[in-house]
Parts: sequence; structure tokens; C-alpha cells
Amino acid sequence: MQLETFLFPVAIIAIFYFLLILPQQRQAKAHKQMLSELKKGDKVITSGGLVGEVTHIEEDFIKIKLSDNVIVKIVREYVLKKADEKRADEK
Repeated sequence: MQLETFLFPVAIIAIFYFLLILPQQRQAKAHKQMLSELKKGDKVITSGGLVGEVTHIEEDFIKIKLSDNVIVKIVREYVLKKADEKRADEK
């Protein structure tokens, strides 16, 4: 009886770990790696939906050229993905 009451919470925790926590950790690691590999000339999409080309990279900020005379400075973590990357479900 006590073994069953102990196994049920352990099973629930294991399910949450493998279905929620582990995939989120993998996604965060992939995003951090993508940010570290950004270079001048990469086309990126920000979390706000802006699409532009990286013109300058600083430690915490990135400058993105949106059009000929528009360059914005954003926080590096707000780069969502490279514009030329395919979505995971399209691969």
C-alpha cells in the first residue's frame, strides 16, 4: 500500500520532467547557442516581429538595420531566430 502511494507522485514528477522541463531546457540551450553564433550580416527576427540585418554586435545589445536609414539597438536576448532558419516542424 505505501509503495503505491510513493510511486504515484514519483511518476507524475517524471512525466512533468520529460514532457515539460527537459524540452524547455533544450530549447533554451539552442537559443543561447544561436545568440552566441550571431554575426554581422545575419538576418534575424526579433520577438517583437521586426525583421532586419545585424550590423553591430555588442556584449548585451545588437544593432539591426531595418531599412536603408533605420538602425535600431535591441537587447540581444530579444532576437527570436535567424530569418533564414526553417521552423522545426518544416525540417
